[in-house]
Amino acid sequence: MMDKKYDFQKSEKQLTNFWEENQIYKYGQGKERPVYSIDTPPPTVSGTLHIGHVFSYTQAEIIARFKRMQGYDVFYPLGFDDNGLPTERLVERDKKIRAGQLPRSQFRNICVETIEKYETDFRGLFKKLGFSVDWDLSYQTVSTLSQKISQRSFLNLVKMKKAYRKESPVLWCTQCQTSIAQAELETLELESSFHYLNFKTSLGDILIATTRPELLYGCVSVFVHPQDERYHKFIGKMARVPLYDFEIPIMADEMVSMEKGTGAVMCATFGDSTDVSWYQTHHLPYKKIILPDGTISGEVPYIGGMEVTLARRTLVDELKSRDLLVKQEAVSHSVAVHERCGQAVEIIPSNQWYIDVLTEKDRFLKAADEISWHPAHMKKRYRIWVENLKWDWCISRQRYFGVPFPVWYCKECKEPVFAEEEQLPVNPLEEMPGKACSCGCTQFLPEEAVFDTWATSSVTPFINAGYGEDYDRSKEILPMGMRNQAHEIIRTWAFYTIVKSLYHTGEIPWKDIMISGFVLAKPGEKISKSKNNASNSPLSLIETYSADAIRYWAASNKLGTDTFFSEDEMKGSRRFLTKLYNAAKFTIMQLNDYEQKEEFDPETLLPIDRWMLERINETTGVVKKLLDDFEIGQARHEIDDLFWRDFCDYYIEIVKERLYQPEKHGVKERYSGQYGLYYSLLGILKLYAVYTPFITEYIYQDFYRSHEEMLSIHQTIWERRETNKIYLEFGEQVKELIGTVRKEKTEKQLSMKDEIPELIITSPKRFREFFKATKLDIQACTGAKKVIIRS
Repeated sequence: MMDKKYDFQKSEKQLTNFWEENQIYKYGQGKERPVYSIDTPPPTVSGTLHIGHVFSYTQAEIIARFKRMQGYDVFYPLGFDDNGLPTERLVERDKKIRAGQLPRSQFRNICVETIEKYETDFRGLFKKLGFSVDWDLSYQTVSTLSQKISQRSFLNLVKMKKAYRKESPVLWCTQCQTSIAQAELETLELESSFHYLNFKTSLGDILIATTRPELLYGCVSVFVHPQDERYHKFIGKMARVPLYDFEIPIMADEMVSMEKGTGAVMCATFGDSTDVSWYQTHHLPYKKIILPDGTISGEVPYIGGMEVTLARRTLVDELKSRDLLVKQEAVSHSVAVHERCGQAVEIIPSNQWYIDVLTEKDRFLKAADEISWHPAHMKKRYRIWVENLKWDWCISRQRYFGVPFPVWYCKECKEPVFAEEEQLPVNPLEEMPGKACSCGCTQFLPEEAVFDTWATSSVTPFINAGYGEDYDRSKEILPMGMRNQAHEIIRTWAFYTIVKSLYHTGEIPWKDIMISGFVLAKPGEKISKSKNNASNSPLSLIETYSADAIRYWAASNKLGTDTFFSEDEMKGSRRFLTKLYNAAKFTIMQLNDYEQKEEFDPETLLPIDRWMLERINETTGVVKKLLDDFEIGQARHEIDDLFWRDFCDYYIEIVKERLYQPEKHGVKERYSGQYGLYYSLLGILKLYAVYTPFITEYIYQDFYRSHEEMLSIHQTIWERRETNKIYLEFGEQVKELIGTVRKEKTEKQLSMKDEIPELIITSPKRFREFFKATKLDIQACTGAKKVIIRS
């Protein structure tokens, strides 16, 4: 017998244990059912999880449950992204230490200890949320297996000549002290100044506006557009750099904007990516100005050794004192910053490892069309990113906690020497190659850089598959059924995974990609760990409102759209859970003496009971189609409409007296109502089970378990058959009739229980017998003393 009130705190804990003890979500290796595999984003271990994480991860978890109830053997792991800069920053913050001030092995040990605590917390939260993860499939991106597969991926790319090392200009974060990739940039609109300076030539001055006067000593050329008549005569001449008084050539290039500034620009090594392009295209010399630590090279007069911002102010003052600054003009312009720390990015030459992506852009664009994007418009974001790539993917990072490159360099010939397969995973700082260099030398220098964290995260399908291992299950789960992720990492995680998959297997990594929106703290500002702008923690929300309440809210939005969160949202969730529990309690009270009769023919059900079961059947079909398209919010609204309107507002009210008074309505008629209630509620519970797994399981265990074959509602299958539309049409007729009576009683300020003397039903011929069979139910529901049915 169901309790008077649902105690979610007690029940959710008990049911979590029940699922674990009975291995309800255990992956069966496709032995009995077709496999559906999910590539879930491993949460970054960089702080505590917030409601934004709950929002997106719950949406994917709903799909996992849905696929399981469609008869699939669901491969659903959840890993942890615990290597790289985000984890370093977390450890430095928590332990109040600096990575560079400790021996690398000691810092690594501290990182491992720290992430263990956070991952335990993460796992605990996901379990409390009712995630149907098979935790035996869990992984860490810094684990021995992940390191081995990441290093194997790299070595294979080297053999394919898709991974290479070179010295070239690289995006560099002076705060994090590491190279970064194009995908790690964000653009901020900042207030700055144009500083106008005259570059003297034999034909007169050329006025140039720059926002970076501190790079004057690094000038290597002046560029103008070849069709700019103002400067045509200057092309091929020399110009003298203000203050430093050395000469540089004046050259033409179509990349110069004739409308921006004065139409003439200085090229310094390096102010931006355009400078890099000119440097490479026109074979210009390199002049060192900015160092990796963000200071100016000591060789630069006036500002050597200064930090960039101070150097800029100092140089402007010097230009003013020498009457070389023509004018200053306030300007707002876009600045590329490192997404992790917000520091303006510099470009400096450095030896780094890259993965070739520029030569295969057409291939990556074609892959976008082979994958189904949900919502579809997200594919455009991917295409725009690929079409506008300017750099190969820099995968080396000058950090401490990450997957090491399996590479050494020969002391004699300087050539790289790569680890053998049997050495993996290998740490070149602690081990040596198992062979001599091709030149015969046996002394080596280790590669000290580590992989970019995306270089490891991009192989999550291969980590899941155990790519190259003895138990390799690539054929079993690849390509994976679904990838779910946020839209901000389309340019990183989605793109890089597609790159790796195409290079290693020639196939796309997954068939569908599901893109979730953000939870916003305020317009335009997403909730994030770094900004600490979340409201209550997910754990406190679960303890206050229940996991089901949070999950129900997380499923309220259209896929891919951003949303806001406030605790007021929980009122609607609570109201729903209370309604579902009370409706189930009422239903089960009417089924105390219900027994399934094998000889009973559902075709003999009363028409209104057939209608309710057809509505369950119809909604199951609609919801299945929507969830196959990953439209979680729309699907939930369909179930809500079925439950609130058809089941609660109409069906229960229509059938109520028939259940209470078999002496008036008939014993067979009462059993018809019980049958309808039994399967209607079970069908509704199955539909809601993917959204609110705890309360639906509680109701199932309380009553249905003794009648049904499956141990858990989450092992049951959504049943679907051809819809009999005549009963659906009849049901709409009855709803319209009852709705009209209710409206008139309201307008006349009558109670719904007040009797009405007569109710005349004008029925189409095809529904006449249905209305006759439903006459007593209609009388009971409307309070009509007399019901007349006519054509």
